[in-house]
Amino acid sequence: MKSLFLLVIIPAVFFSSKVEWLSPTRHDFGDIRQGVPVQVDFAYRNVSGEMLTIDNVRTTCSCTTPDWSEEMVANGDTSSIQITYDARKTGYFRKKITVYFTGQQGAEKLYIEGYVE
Repeated sequence: MKSLFLLVIIPAVFFSSKVEWLSPTRHDFGDIRQGVPVQVDFAYRNVSGEMLTIDNVRTTCSCTTPDWSEEMVANGDTSSIQITYDARKTGYFRKKITVYFTGQQGAEKLYIEGYVE
């Protein structure tokens, strides 16, 4: 029982998010047309107690493009990351977007999905 307690508590101590997501971290575009880009904004609030910037945003393929401000976000202020998906293949898709914030041990994960007709 003691080991289980440590397994639950230790990750929470080492990975504390510096942001509060104001929108869901998963977005379903539903049915979209091939070759017609779609966009979604993932909004967040800085809850770190200090100035915050995004170091990097990585996507799983070149069909998914992130856009974000390099400006510092003050504690309590909000910003967003815009994701554009340009479908090259038909069928179901699910893409992971990994967001790295300054001074945060772990990355934040965002997901988009849908079906390309």
